[in-house]
Amino acid sequence: MSGKRRRKLKSLVDTINDNKRLAIEVKNENLELQTWSDLPAELLELILSRLALDDNVRASVVCKRWHPVAIAVRIVNQSPWLMYFPKFGDLYEFYDPVQRKTYSVELTELSGSRVCYTKDGWLLLYRPRTHQVFFFNPFTREVIKLPRFEMTYQIVAFSCAPTSPGCVLFTVKHVSPTIVAISTCYPGATEWKTVNYQNRLPFVSSIWNKLVFCNGLFYCLSLTGWLGVFDPSERSWSVLSVPPPKCPENFFAKNWWKGKFMTEHNGDIIVIYTCSSENPILFKLDQSIMEWEEMRTLDGVTLFASFLSSHSRIDLPGMMRNSVYFSKVRFYGKRCISFSVDDYRYYPRKQCHDWGEQDPFENIWIEPPKDFSGFT
Repeated sequence: MSGKRRRKLKSLVDTINDNKRLAIEVKNENLELQTWSDLPAELLELILSRLALDDNVRASVVCKRWHPVAIAVRIVNQSPWLMYFPKFGDLYEFYDPVQRKTYSVELTELSGSRVCYTKDGWLLLYRPRTHQVFFFNPFTREVIKLPRFEMTYQIVAFSCAPTSPGCVLFTVKHVSPTIVAISTCYPGATEWKTVNYQNRLPFVSSIWNKLVFCNGLFYCLSLTGWLGVFDPSERSWSVLSVPPPKCPENFFAKNWWKGKFMTEHNGDIIVIYTCSSENPILFKLDQSIMEWEEMRTLDGVTLFASFLSSHSRIDLPGMMRNSVYFSKVRFYGKRCISFSVDDYRYYPRKQCHDWGEQDPFENIWIEPPKDFSGFT
């Protein structure tokens, strides 16, 4: 090979190597120029959704891209926690669905009791052996005792925290298809007051009925879907002439009565019907025409459903909105089973959703205090 050709070949090789070095330098420079603002949207939303309110506000002013994402997932309301009652012992678990964390605490005060209802961070409990009824706050360990009362197959609810004025307890059980016995009590009372009421429509009570306090009234959904209403101020009772929500025939299968949940939101009564792996159906009571209407959207609301009491929340992380969270956790406590109304599917998809097979006294949603960060 002549010297001239060797020089040309060397020049070509040098050019190729220079181009490769230049490409590597440009690539490295581009990598160095990438910032946190270049994160994929899904990853950014996941990270920002885990931040507390103060940190979320700080993150929202980092850059223009972070601002709308931070606002979309900003937590300005506290999510309920799922409280598990052990079959044996006094060790109770609390699951936070936002942080996906589980806290354990020993509560010897609850020994021998079963949960009846929760509201405003308080538990209402009953000891079957002694007929003792009492309030308990698991976050402050405060106990408020109530007069003894024998509860057989009826359920019981209360209107607000027992430390608030006007707290009323309510329970109903049928004496006959057209007569119910309603018992009421309040913190500081020496006994329960029981009065029999006549129904125009049949009303049967059971442990599977649902109770909710809304706009000063107690609403009770019967086993067969009829709605009874009790006004504690007027001490009046009536069964509304509203036909039960209409469900497909396949919903009325084995244990269908166990797969019902009821809550309230902004004065509206909401009922959730489930059946095995079928998608849930949500109904809202249209009080202007007194009919149940099927809900196609939750308008940003998140529902938390459990057998004995259910809750509603707004302004939770974006991924939790327009969903129903059920009282069952999968994947070693890392994920709560939920149903997205927007996507019209369960998450995770391939799981057993037969709520009728679950023990109704196993767990319940409870509201932790806003300034509470964990058990110590």
